[in-house]
Amino acid sequence: MPHAGRQPFAQVPRRTAGALAAAFALAIGPLAAVSPQPAAAVDSAPAPTVVAADGSSPGRTFDGIGALSGGGGNTRLLTDYPAAQQQQILDYLFKPGYGANLQILKVEAGGDTNSTDGSESSHMRTPTTVNCNTGYEWWLMEQAKARNPAVKLAALSWGAPGWVGGGEFWTTDMIDYLTSWLGCARQHGLAVDYIGGWNENAYNVGWFKQLRTALDAAGYDKVQTVVSDDWGAGAWKVATDVAGDPGFAKAVSVISAHYPCEGGNGGTALTCPTDATARATGKAMWAGENGSQDLFSGAAPLIRTFTRGYVDGRLTAHLNWPAVAAVYPSQPYNTVGLVLANQPASGTYTVGKSAWATAQITQFVSPGWKFLDKGSGYLGGVESNGTFVTLKSPNDADYSTIIETTTATTARTVRIDVSNGLSAGPVHVWATDVNDSNSATSLSRQPDITPVNGSYALTVRPGHIYSLTTTAGQGRGTATGPRPGAVRLPYADDFDSTPVDQQPRYLAQQQGAFEATACAGGRTGRCLTQRAPATPIPWDDRHDVDHPYTMGGDLGWTNYTVAADTLLQHPGAVQLMARTGVQGWHPSLFDAYYLEVSDTGAWSIVRSSREDDGTAADGNTTVLKSGRVPALGTGTWHHLALTADGPTLTAAVDDVTVGSATDTALSTGMVGLGGDGYRDDQFDNLSVTPAGPPAAATTGPVRNTDWGNEVVGCLDGNGPTGPEGTVVRTWACDGSAAQRWTVGTDGTVRVNGKCLDVYRGGAGDGSKVVLWDCHGGSNQEWIAQVGTLYNPLSGRCLHVPTRTKPGDADFAIPAGTQLTISHCERSDPRQRWSR
Repeated sequence: MPHAGRQPFAQVPRRTAGALAAAFALAIGPLAAVSPQPAAAVDSAPAPTVVAADGSSPGRTFDGIGALSGGGGNTRLLTDYPAAQQQQILDYLFKPGYGANLQILKVEAGGDTNSTDGSESSHMRTPTTVNCNTGYEWWLMEQAKARNPAVKLAALSWGAPGWVGGGEFWTTDMIDYLTSWLGCARQHGLAVDYIGGWNENAYNVGWFKQLRTALDAAGYDKVQTVVSDDWGAGAWKVATDVAGDPGFAKAVSVISAHYPCEGGNGGTALTCPTDATARATGKAMWAGENGSQDLFSGAAPLIRTFTRGYVDGRLTAHLNWPAVAAVYPSQPYNTVGLVLANQPASGTYTVGKSAWATAQITQFVSPGWKFLDKGSGYLGGVESNGTFVTLKSPNDADYSTIIETTTATTARTVRIDVSNGLSAGPVHVWATDVNDSNSATSLSRQPDITPVNGSYALTVRPGHIYSLTTTAGQGRGTATGPRPGAVRLPYADDFDSTPVDQQPRYLAQQQGAFEATACAGGRTGRCLTQRAPATPIPWDDRHDVDHPYTMGGDLGWTNYTVAADTLLQHPGAVQLMARTGVQGWHPSLFDAYYLEVSDTGAWSIVRSSREDDGTAADGNTTVLKSGRVPALGTGTWHHLALTADGPTLTAAVDDVTVGSATDTALSTGMVGLGGDGYRDDQFDNLSVTPAGPPAAATTGPVRNTDWGNEVVGCLDGNGPTGPEGTVVRTWACDGSAAQRWTVGTDGTVRVNGKCLDVYRGGAGDGSKVVLWDCHGGSNQEWIAQVGTLYNPLSGRCLHVPTRTKPGDADFAIPAGTQLTISHCERSDPRQRWSR
């Protein structure tokens, strides 16, 4: 994204390869002959790698590159984006010749249970009711198909409603649930191509046999089954049962493993081995979930899972988790995806380097193409040099070669020899520098090459992806989003404009299902209702299901009153949340204050923490104040309010103040609504209004603190000055003018008349932080939240890059270390700042 202010765009120097001499040609044979060898010493002129683009070569069929929506509400905020930016983001994801051009979209068949960073709505909350309008996955699939009718659709469950099997997943109830879900897809005009079982929960042989029979009987005989969608090497165990059970083999279409490459979830993907038994079955083998990495730094592992996934393990499809990072910055994996879209109020978004790494595959090969084993291997036969794969079109003439040099340290010459029917015509070359966040170095058109006598050569530089093709139609979109902006107070929503069965704008359900319905209790219009009637079947034991809630707003909100009308239709308690902030991996672990009021009249002001430190009775909650008012009963509307003004928290019930407490743990955050169980609680007339005097700018040192909150250094703006601005660094706290920072109400952090600035609007990990003339650009906006300084343009936090990580014995910071931005890890002292 362009820099928002007056800073110049410095030309990024192109790295030169130096002179490369072709001492000899290394012919590449079948993959078995080019398995990685230990790296040997090389001189300054490595021998060229010969890629045999041989049209007669054997190879497996390519099934596609895709991404997931689900496994959490990672698409949630995209639905609230302004129409123009929403369409641009969808184009970058699905439109051919424009961006990532996803070929498979895998969605969650929702079960009203948290599945990482939110819950996906169920279509069938009782055994006898089906509602095909809940949730947003139908809409997303429709949008994908509208842009690319050839896109394949897949579905998988992470959890299920509580009625299924009396709480047991592998039952006939769950098969009925999935066939019903396919029926909803059909009502939306969607033909689903693939369906799986239970995400990362192994598999059940008898169940999949029964599923296959049920699908065929219901007219879904073309829907292919994917098994087992479990972790790593353990996922390949299904191959033994496939090989030994003909009935099971008939029921299984695709063998799928999650994160099969080196390092697993978020790993390096330097190697991607599979299982000999799985390969011998002849079934297609997929990396059914991959990624879980930042939209910039994850680009290199992403391309390696494709090339090395085939070279090492014959994987023929890869699905990135997730497609879009459309969750609040306080949530887990908040910059993971292909596009960052976490601020619907402003419409800002960022297309990540991972989207362009994806485009370097999807815009050059399509499902149905064939890998050419002779044209696939390691550069120079050595793993560290990089990898390449070659695929041919069903027309047996066109072909594309994808080369990645993400682990290389020197440039190399690659020669492509074309033979046996493949086109000897001009070759179009496109490249992406995975280490440069500048968008100009993504999917960049290079000079065409014309083969001579069926051969041609090019020099490939380290840290790049190259796509060589005889096809046309490639391209890249140019749309950009507006600058970031906060959700301003006051804010209100009466939910009357929210479509029935959908979530209200800016609220993202984390557990349970919070959707608009007709109001009860004699009230007209629409209200927000918690619709999951029973405890769901969770994805795994880390995902507590006892506390349904939804949250939203702006993490920069500080002093305010959150209020709402509430209706308990059954005995229990409702909750009104303030300063809701960082959420832990476990959905019940999150930073917030909340007012809880029960039908009996019992009330309490509670602090929730994302850390279960064992000091509170309930692990992560502390009751700050409690009391009792006359019983609220059920079936009657009541008005609740919670005010957070500095350290003072004040509760009111039906406009009467009932008590207050003092606590300094949380200073900013969003709002939320919830309950202590699964009932049809309702909420109406949500409002958030400023409390107390307007916040004032503060001036003083900004300190970096260690794991025990001991000061270990100060933010210092007296670094060397260069063309990129004055270096912002760490330095011993000395009280000098260079350390007297003014934290303004406009989001700026200033010293000596200059602003804290992410240089050139960088959005990737490691982007430099400097001082620059204040210009109001979003790269100079900072939000202080839960001990961090967060930049909403990049979705990253102010970071000390060379400091040791938590848990290491040494917490020293070298004086003068230049600060950068990095993926937010709010428990990391390298990102812990205080005033």
